[in-house]
Amino acid sequence: MPPSGEFPTPYPALNAVLEELVRGARSALAESFVGAYLQGSFAVGDADEHSDVDFLIATDRELSDAQVQALESMHQRIYDTTAAEWARHLEGSYVPLHVLRRHVPPGVRLPYLDNGSRVIERSDHDDTLVVRWVLREHGVILCGPDPKTLVDPVPPDELRREVRRTMEVLGTEVRGGPAWVKTRWGQAYVVLSFCRMLQTLETGRVESKRAGALWALRSLGRQWSGLIEGAWNERPDPWVKVHQAAHEQDVESTIAFVRYFSKVRGR
Repeated sequence: MPPSGEFPTPYPALNAVLEELVRGARSALAESFVGAYLQGSFAVGDADEHSDVDFLIATDRELSDAQVQALESMHQRIYDTTAAEWARHLEGSYVPLHVLRRHVPPGVRLPYLDNGSRVIERSDHDDTLVVRWVLREHGVILCGPDPKTLVDPVPPDELRREVRRTMEVLGTEVRGGPAWVKTRWGQAYVVLSFCRMLQTLETGRVESKRAGALWALRSLGRQWSGLIEGAWNERPDPWVKVHQAAHEQDVESTIAFVRYFSKVRGR
């Protein structure tokens, strides 16, 4: 494990949390531990002090119940005893090598720690081609081998197919008007997520939220510019805004945005 000065984030408090994560995972997993990585925003390059900390830890086999319990105890200790707020915003999965290598079959329920949680659950949240693409192409190594040696290349057309399915699922949910979309965080999240997914359909790559927003401002038509710019401006303090109501007009415009682009691009 590299010394704290070599951990590749600009936040010393986060680097200390990551050291604790790697040390604790290696202790709990022993010979099953293969490597620890950052994916998500810290990998694609638009992380800031408000970002979740998306991690992935590769293991050489399926984990036993005892190993999962040891990991959960480790995460609870980090959550409860670490002063840095980063400790409450770790999010990631523990993935066996045979699952990580390729996305067949999809939908594997992995040991997963949700953002803000102290409990490990089983979820397919990170069993996606998007996660594999980001990890392989931009993953930040905390400890272990180059992720390119662990993950097969993701064909662009397969990535596009997955993104189309995600757009369809998310679009259907958003059009139903759930309460979370009516928050300031949720409304902005939907707009920026659709911008990124539309960019992936165009390029066959996964870029940052900022890159997706800039691409959308250039590509999607001036009638959507205010909505996209407003969504980007909502980025600060997401953990507060998840409890604050969005403007009704912003929510209506977001639903219209999703409905329109689900129809014209999500095929």
